[in-house]
Amino acid sequence: MIKITLPDGSIKEFEKGTTPIMVAKSISEGLARNVISAKFNKTTVETVTPLETDGSLILYTWNDKEGKTAFWHSTSHIVAQALEELYPGVKLTIGPAIDNGFYYDIELLDGSISDKDFPAIEKRALEIARGKHDYKLRDVSKADALKFYKDQDNEYKVELIENLEDGTITFCDHDTFTDLCRGGHIPNTGIVKAIKILSVAGAYWRGNENNAQLTRVYGISFPKQKELTEYLELLEEAKKRDHRKLGKELELFTFSQKVGQGLPLWLPKGAALRERLEQFLKKAQKKAGYEMVITPHIGQKELYVTSGHYEKYGADSFQPIHTPKEGEEFLLKPMNCPHHCEIYNARPFSYRELPKRFAEFGTVYRYEQSGELHGLTRVRGFTQDDAHIFCTQDQLDEEFKNVIDLSLYVLSSLGFDNFTAQVSVRDLENPDKYIGSVENWEKAEQAIINAAEEKGLDYVIESGEAAFYGPKLDFMVKDALGRQWQLGTIQVDYNLPERFDLTYKGSDNELHRPVMIHRAPFGSMERFIALLLEHTGGNFPLWLTPEQAIILPVSEKHEKYAEKVLKSLENNEIRALIDSRSETIGKKIREAEMSKIPFMLIVGESDVVANTISVRKHGGEDLGAISVTMFTDLVNKEINSTLKSFKE
Repeated sequence: MIKITLPDGSIKEFEKGTTPIMVAKSISEGLARNVISAKFNKTTVETVTPLETDGSLILYTWNDKEGKTAFWHSTSHIVAQALEELYPGVKLTIGPAIDNGFYYDIELLDGSISDKDFPAIEKRALEIARGKHDYKLRDVSKADALKFYKDQDNEYKVELIENLEDGTITFCDHDTFTDLCRGGHIPNTGIVKAIKILSVAGAYWRGNENNAQLTRVYGISFPKQKELTEYLELLEEAKKRDHRKLGKELELFTFSQKVGQGLPLWLPKGAALRERLEQFLKKAQKKAGYEMVITPHIGQKELYVTSGHYEKYGADSFQPIHTPKEGEEFLLKPMNCPHHCEIYNARPFSYRELPKRFAEFGTVYRYEQSGELHGLTRVRGFTQDDAHIFCTQDQLDEEFKNVIDLSLYVLSSLGFDNFTAQVSVRDLENPDKYIGSVENWEKAEQAIINAAEEKGLDYVIESGEAAFYGPKLDFMVKDALGRQWQLGTIQVDYNLPERFDLTYKGSDNELHRPVMIHRAPFGSMERFIALLLEHTGGNFPLWLTPEQAIILPVSEKHEKYAEKVLKSLENNEIRALIDSRSETIGKKIREAEMSKIPFMLIVGESDVVANTISVRKHGGEDLGAISVTMFTDLVNKEINSTLKSFKE
């Protein structure tokens, strides 16, 4: 007999060789019908894998992230089979699950795949799925695996197998199809009821631009057709909200090939929007006791060697800048924290002066692969709302909770109310990914968990998601379309203070090591604005929007009155402009709607006589003719209801 521990802590005894699906049946038939994947002792297994030892078992359904991963990975096998049948001579490479669906990278013998080919691929894939073929994982010797793919003349699979240890290689079979695979499948193909091929793109083998270019086929699948229909409707709405499209329409930012890929150029309206966000946070930071600092865009290579960033990020950084001086090398700044450590080191501190809170809107640079660049969400140059707090061990808990308060203030002020907190800790099985002692890591992880619990946060713990120098608390936010994004992060770091030999003089007159907190409520200005654009559909909060009102004179003779209204609004710090073009009032209203300006102030003859403005809200609501003073009060009331002061 073996003892199986379930997620609720209960322990059940089963005969050796019992499978996860048999365990599910022992709990309930309903659960067994819905289980599609499992994890035993932290390793993903098939639902029919015999369990031979005592251990912990987690059963997953479609409603679990891990269940979806298994579902989409399994579908990639189905689509790969369809591609093999439809495109003779195709060479398969890899086909993993991703956040939404899956992809399969292939090399075509000739020709290409376009969207007109998608229906045929989907049709054949669904025919295969309806066959209800079981997924069967089997062990294969390295010699047999190599022979199988050499016979197919598939150098990609051969390369993968050559890097695997004999005794660890498995193939997955279903129907007439076989693929090299580590496992993690649903019970059979029949569970897949709906398949959609979403797009095709180019992709280099193993992400290396020096390797062969492959065709990447993206797809998604669902256990019900209704769910696919809903997802496609969501995709259509997402297209309308795409920040790249809205950023262009609202004249916020642009890119230039001459300037370089992944390096955004902020247009006047976008720059003004960024400035308002910065001032919003600076005001809150000042109340919270932060001091602003400024650091250069470059630093000596040795700075980042000391911090560990060169070892961990060197491959993703721009190459070193060589100066005329022999042996002197600089890097474009990949992180702000080493610079802030050196600011702290500029003079000695006493425990009475701590905590020190240094904040900066610092621009950093990473050399992202061109295929991974995406609008403002993945760029090569971005500005972080960075701050680093240097405190004593006794101050850590309070400081961390204060940063949580600031992060929650930022999210609520911008309408991100649906979120969970993620405590990102080490991957205990891969200690080489991290720097610092086990003791420091344990202290830092426990400090974050304690703070999250004391603040009453709804949090989850994710292993392996920590930064290389310390654990962190990430805010995982759901946008208006239900998509999840990571916004804002807080990290506890015992390692950089050691690497930079940071000290303070304690009450015992001895030198002690401070603890360092990294925090960035926005994360990066670029990514935050991109997500805010998509979350709001370009309808920013009134306090943030580039223009709060547009004045629309009915004819040329009303322009003088329009200018008087504009001056009055400006005196009350309301951002407005006049559309004095020789167009019909109807066209002006339509274009103001497209520009997502919150208020349209129409001024005609009756308004001039009565000293009023006719107010129309974005979306069509007519507020009637009111005085400029009443309109000013209305705007201020709306702003104050959404934008409260920090700690108010």
